[in-house]
This record gives sequence, structure tokens and C-alpha cells, in this order.
Amino acid sequence: MKKIILLLTLFGLSKASYSQQTPGLGFPNKYISIIPSESNPQLNRIEIASDVDTSWYRWKERGYSFGFTPSVAPMYTTVNGILSTPYMIQVRGNAEERNKKRWGYHVFEGYAKDDKSRITMLVNKHVELEKPVAELYYYGTTYNHSEQAYNWFKIGSDVRQHSFLFGRDKAIFYGSLRLTNAFTLGAIGKEDLSETKPQGDDEPNYQADAKYVNFKELKDSSDGTMFYDKDNKIVVIKIEGKWMKLKVEPLPAGVEYKF
Repeated sequence: MKKIILLLTLFGLSKASYSQQTPGLGFPNKYISIIPSESNPQLNRIEIASDVDTSWYRWKERGYSFGFTPSVAPMYTTVNGILSTPYMIQVRGNAEERNKKRWGYHVFEGYAKDDKSRITMLVNKHVELEKPVAELYYYGTTYNHSEQAYNWFKIGSDVRQHSFLFGRDKAIFYGSLRLTNAFTLGAIGKEDLSETKPQGDDEPNYQADAKYVNFKELKDSSDGTMFYDKDNKIVVIKIEGKWMKLKVEPLPAGVEYKF
């Protein structure tokens, strides 16, 4: 009889301990909330939340706190396992946008084994050519916006010297390129060039830095590089290290376009 009582006591303690470690099973609380449907109380959804804690040790690490306000943003919620869903993962906007994503822009970050380099996807940080921009890049270990801070982002395959590489200011296509519309050369004049790199971070100095990038890339370009010199209205190509004018002619008789 004593053995039976002991077993029942241990079972009761185990069950109580399990219930305390798994909140939200059968009842809602502030960490795992079971929320009934407004139209049908028998249908539920789940929300998981963390507390706001400015003393959390991870907030001292730039990779965690960068872009967040610890006095407002909840601590990270960690899943020690593989996340899998037969549906989709979605990041949506909200009234407190800047405290729910980094600065309200970042929707995805995947870190490399150095725990610093990361793939980043962000949305609506910038407006370019009169439209909001979604951006995707591989950021290195240098916390600035210099060219050296960005690694190559590769699209196509994981085979070396194949597919397509994209950097901050350069793209390398190992494969062929097929266009179904026009190909436009860069129209570059004196107003688009600067021999001197501006001081400070490249993001606030983006216009001046773009002119420096133009100059540097043309100066360091290899044979076969072409651009349209808009000041002199000529197409030029580099051959054996020298810029040369590309000869053009008027359209042949009878050839005309409606555009």
C-alpha cells in the first residue's frame, strides 16, 4: 500500500510540474494565448508572446538590439527545433512597426556561422524612381554601408563560377543573358562622375558616392567596357586599355520605327 501511495504522489507531482512548464494547454495566459473566434467560440487561434525586459543579456549584443528599442520591443522568442509549416510564413505591418521589425523595415535575417554576416531582406526603407523598394543583400561583418561591407549574393546555383553574382555596386553574370526588350547603355557625363569619395557613411551620401562609384568602375574597367558619353553624344568602348569611339551610321533607307 505504501508503494502505491508513493507512486500516486510522484505521478501527481510530475503532472503538476508538467502543467506549470507548459502554459496555455487548456487555458490562455499572456505567453501562450488561446483566442476564440469572434463568430464561433469553438474555433480558436494561438498567439505566442515574450515580455519586455531591458535587462535581457542579449540586448547587449549589437546583432540582437540593432534597430530595436529594448524598452518597447519584447525579447526574442526562440524555438529549439525546426520550424515547419504546410502553409506559409508571413510578416505583416502594424501600428508599432519600428518595434516589431528592425526599424520597421527588416522582414528576414539569416546568419552565417560567424553569427555576424547575414542575408537580409527589407521592405520600404527607400523610395527610388518614384516607387517603394524591397531590398535583398548579403551583409558582412563591417557595420557600415561601404562596398566592402557587402558580400556577393548569388542567384541560380551553388556551383562556383556559374550563375549570377550581385554585390553592392556590381553584378557578374557567369551565364548568358537573354533580353526580350531593349538594352540601354549607361548614359554618363561629367555631372555623373567624381574622382573623390565623399567623407562619412555612404547611405546619407548616396548621391555623391554614386558619382564616385561611376568614376572608379570606369577607371578600373576591363577591355570591352562600353558606355554612352552623353556630353559628346558618342558610344565608347575600351580596347587594349584605351577608350575608343564606336562608329555609328544613320538607318538605311526604308528602315524606320514608330517609337
